Amino acid sequence: MKPPGVAGAAASLDDAHEIAGLLFQITEQTRHVFESAARRFELTPPQARALLELQQPVSMRFVADRLRCDASNVTGIVDRLEARELVTRESDPLDRRIKSLVLTPEGHRARVALEAAVRSSPVMAGLSPSERRALLRLLGKIAGRGLPFDNSV
Repeated sequence: MKPPGVAGAAASLDDAHEIAGLLFQITEQTRHVFESAARRFELTPPQARALLELQQPVSMRFVADRLRCDASNVTGIVDRLEARELVTRESDPLDRRIKSLVLTPEGHRARVALEAAVRSSPVMAGLSPSERRALLRLLGKIAGRGLPFDNSV
């Protein structure tokens, strides 16, 4: 028979292992759904993610932070979105050195359709709105306690 502390530690390790496995599974399922939705709109996943961040005009730095990538990567993503006339770059009225990204009418339509495709994902279909909010709170708690994200790894 194991001492109580050892049994509790083993159960905690089993829980952590199961949680990690489920998070990986959900991540893969979500990635698949998102990539499929992006392809339907002829977007790469980074382009689709950038488009979803544009609920209102935001700086390229904001998009880089949200995508967890270098600002130079966002330049290429935005160049392609701009070439497709989905976004425009406008000078910030308070600081002309800052470029704000603004959805065009076509970009807005694409964003709404992409958002609907992601929202209707079968990954979250079995959860009620209150369950989704609870999951969001728990995932936020986990994410907030993690180490700072390093995208160079």
